[in-house]
Amino acid sequence: MKTQIKILFFSAKSALNSLVTIAVVASAVPNKSAAATAAQDQTAIRPFKIPVVSQTALDDLRRRIAATRWPEKETVADDSQGVQLATMQALAKYWATDYDWRKCEAKLKALPHFVTNIDGLDIHFIHVRSKNPNALPIIITHGWPGSIIEQLKIIDPLTNPTAHGGKAEDSFDVVIPSLPGYGFSGKPTKPGWNPVSIAKAWATLMQRLGYTKYVAQGGDWLCGSHPDCSAFTPTWQRPFPPTCRRPLPWAARRPPASRLMNNTRGINSMTSTSTGWATPLR
Repeated sequence: MKTQIKILFFSAKSALNSLVTIAVVASAVPNKSAAATAAQDQTAIRPFKIPVVSQTALDDLRRRIAATRWPEKETVADDSQGVQLATMQALAKYWATDYDWRKCEAKLKALPHFVTNIDGLDIHFIHVRSKNPNALPIIITHGWPGSIIEQLKIIDPLTNPTAHGGKAEDSFDVVIPSLPGYGFSGKPTKPGWNPVSIAKAWATLMQRLGYTKYVAQGGDWLCGSHPDCSAFTPTWQRPFPPTCRRPLPWAARRPPASRLMNNTRGINSMTSTSTGWATPLR
């Protein structure tokens, strides 16, 4: 009996030593799968929760706006000396007393937000799919300076056109990213982000979302006005829906020649001084 116990004891001890040896060896070997998983998690599409701004921060912002030290009134009756004092004071009053951030916060929270890492930077975006399975994907870029809030009002008409007098075949799946350094996207720590790199990042984003064919809309700084938006992967293989081809009501009303001449002079002046706003106006 004592011999049996002794054998069992040594067997258990041997097994324990083997387990310890295996554990030590395993810990010494780099965990490649863990590193690969971490990298994959970075490039994955991850849900994003809108952070809540504290009431203390909002009160402090209003206090600092109200404490603005204003200059004297301009000496002319027009805006030839810059933005007029009354205009700036009215704007400050709106932000200090009238603007309701909580209302905006609620609108943002009602939408699906996501984030994914592209070229080392977290890119935040809104992604709303239409109920129409044949909806056309579209990526929409806000302006500079600006934010995704500019586009909140167009999400429902694009994803649910039948509720706004349109047809189901005019539906879009809407993707609205925040530019690098804007809104909830990460802030670049080194130079290199420009319209070309952003356009390529948007193409990567659409690929990760599973879209192989899509259209893009841009504001003043990216697709709508910049020649470098050719960096997007060509994906357009179908005509615009009829509702997109209809001219806007004001398009049929040609402005007077004098106004066109003034606009032309202004655009030429802006171009000669390298002002970026001239690009989309030409």
